[in-house]
Amino acid sequence: MSYMLPHLTNGWQVDQAILNEPERVVVIRFGHDWDPACMKMDETLYSIADKVKNFAAIYLVDISQVPDFNKMYELYDPCTSMFFYRNKHIMIDLGTGNNNKINWPMEDKQEMIDIVETIYRGARKGRGLVVSPKDYSTKYRY
Repeated sequence: MSYMLPHLTNGWQVDQAILNEPERVVVIRFGHDWDPACMKMDETLYSIADKVKNFAAIYLVDISQVPDFNKMYELYDPCTSMFFYRNKHIMIDLGTGNNNKINWPMEDKQEMIDIVETIYRGARKGRGLVVSPKDYSTKYRY
């Protein structure tokens, strides 16, 4: 469903999307449209886009088409989601040790809505780091 969400095709568009959104959280999925992990994440993002449209804007960026941010944001994973509010990167403590981004596909729609809403509420209060409503530290426990 990646074709249903707006794509940003160059660095300037990414910057403008982050700069020109004064009241909503900007969710950017960095990755490849052909990657299976990104396809799962895109499906989730598309399904929640209408529910979160009042407090979040969702964009997709192909990291091979727009390599400008790969080093800056350490975009080495197949699928990465990052959050911005009023031109500021909002970090989220997921319990995984990496507070900058979500680097796995979220398949649960309600969990993703909860994360975006938590980020929005925290960012509006001026917080640069918010705590996730769910702890993901045991996600890959065997």
